[in-house]
Amino acid sequence: MNPIQYILQHFPFMVLDGAMATELERRGADLNNSLWSAQLLLENPEWIADVHREYFEVGADCAITASYQATIEGFVQKGLTEQEAIHLIQQSVQLAVEARDQFWAHYVQKYRTEQPIEGSADTLQPTDEYDRPKPIVAASVGPYGAFLADGSEYRGDYDLNEQQLIDFHRPRIQLLIEAGADILACETIPCLVEARAIVKVLEEFPGSYAWISFSAKDGQHISSGESIADCAKWLHAHEQVAAIGVNCTALEYIPSLIEQIATSTDKPIVVYPNSGEQYDPVTKTWHGASCEQNYGQQAQQWYAKGARLIGGCCRTTPNDIAQIKESMLY
Repeated sequence: MNPIQYILQHFPFMVLDGAMATELERRGADLNNSLWSAQLLLENPEWIADVHREYFEVGADCAITASYQATIEGFVQKGLTEQEAIHLIQQSVQLAVEARDQFWAHYVQKYRTEQPIEGSADTLQPTDEYDRPKPIVAASVGPYGAFLADGSEYRGDYDLNEQQLIDFHRPRIQLLIEAGADILACETIPCLVEARAIVKVLEEFPGSYAWISFSAKDGQHISSGESIADCAKWLHAHEQVAAIGVNCTALEYIPSLIEQIATSTDKPIVVYPNSGEQYDPVTKTWHGASCEQNYGQQAQQWYAKGARLIGGCCRTTPNDIAQIKESMLY
């Protein structure tokens, strides 16, 4: 079954995690390179696992893997062999799965001590008797622009056609599915042609699911200028698309974007915006202050508008995710 559908049958919403890169930098990582967080798959994978665990502990129901900019081509350009690149891409999923399994085993043990129930962490279903769902692992599939590392994921002005985008995405999507991800997080997609390409790759893997999340330039349009409502309308017809939404987008646009998506689909809506700071893709720096409003209060507003998967993207922290969890108890 579609893992998002399964959880939302038992709980009213899902809490996603927050930024990976921000937490890695806080631990001392230098991510000023074309691989971004994926660089740590090579240099210090345990830090990635630590971040996943921290988000689970504050209430995240889903971990998004550190594979956003991880491609075979990108690793090979850094001097790795193709086999080494394949291993690192799949390791991004394995790190999240192991962190999830460790967290869940500890959670079940603690829960059983406090509220004895029959069964075990292995035999009980993710929602049986617990006050939260068993977290899932979403394998991040960044856009072609993330591989280019030139900011085009915020413009969508690619020189590639749909078939070329299909050929670009297929190898990584196959590796992430084979590595055991519960679902794919196809995120920061700037244009409909890339979303179409991803869906067509997904159809080559029956039984697999993805959410499609766009980057947006305002309250009605994705980064390419196309209508978010039109994009949602096209995606609505595809069963393997488990949720539709926006990420890596300014906070002030989120309520309107949710409303626009809801006019075209009844699929779950996913939102995980940035902290409120503005990113300059040329200098690769952040400017301005993060939003002073409690992230949890905003999450309540997004839920009221219709969002059902809510988390944070760039510059958000475990504290932000904890605020969502605390303000929106199941």
